[in-house]
Amino acid sequence: MTYPKVMDHIKPAHIECSKDKIAPMVIMPGDPLRAKYIAEKYLTDYELVSDARNMYAYTGYYKNQRVTVMGSGMGMPSMSIYAFELFYFFGVEKIIRIGTCGGLKEDMNVPDLVLATSSYTEANFAYSYNGDPTHIAYPSPKINQQILEVAQEKNYLIHQGTVMCTQQFGFYSDNEHVLKRVPDNIDIIAEEMESFALFHIANSFNKESAVILTVVDSKFKDTFMSIEDRERSLDQMITLALDSIIL
Repeated sequence: MTYPKVMDHIKPAHIECSKDKIAPMVIMPGDPLRAKYIAEKYLTDYELVSDARNMYAYTGYYKNQRVTVMGSGMGMPSMSIYAFELFYFFGVEKIIRIGTCGGLKEDMNVPDLVLATSSYTEANFAYSYNGDPTHIAYPSPKINQQILEVAQEKNYLIHQGTVMCTQQFGFYSDNEHVLKRVPDNIDIIAEEMESFALFHIANSFNKESAVILTVVDSKFKDTFMSIEDRERSLDQMITLALDSIIL
């Protein structure tokens, strides 16, 4: 698998800083305000290194390891822009997305954790990106194993399985007909909107990526996490990602 070539004169169009300002390890929440929250609460000696289009990127230190925390925005198009630029222009080696998801299994509760072992989409993202007709993409086994080990050390419950990467917010669409078309050998446990793009782009660069999610709503439950909690109350997922990426 290969990544699309960029013309020699092209510079990053969405991240505005020098290459040395971005660390090789990146934590990516969807919300740029969540990136700000993480930097302020967990990083030392951090600085805002890019705020183009209000998509904040902060670089600092977590347990003496240099880490960048940057928002990705919502949906595969936005994730694809930032993941591509980070890998291509800034030499990033690994990205862990931390995001929210809708639970699709009855045993999932708000705010359980989910580790994506693969991502399935009905979109033609991979074909548009580099001519690959696939509809399933995979994370780095190494990072996923590190995440599981850290979760075990912290005694965190974490669900594992395939997530559906959709092109719209689940609660604002009738997606039952889509779920019924998923191949029988694929068991979808949650839905979100960015994982496939991250996995596919990372694999095209032979770089590492992983996705940790927090269940914020469920088709089986009445509980629905508020806007404020989605921005600020995901600390279990945040510390799991930070402790895993520095291993």
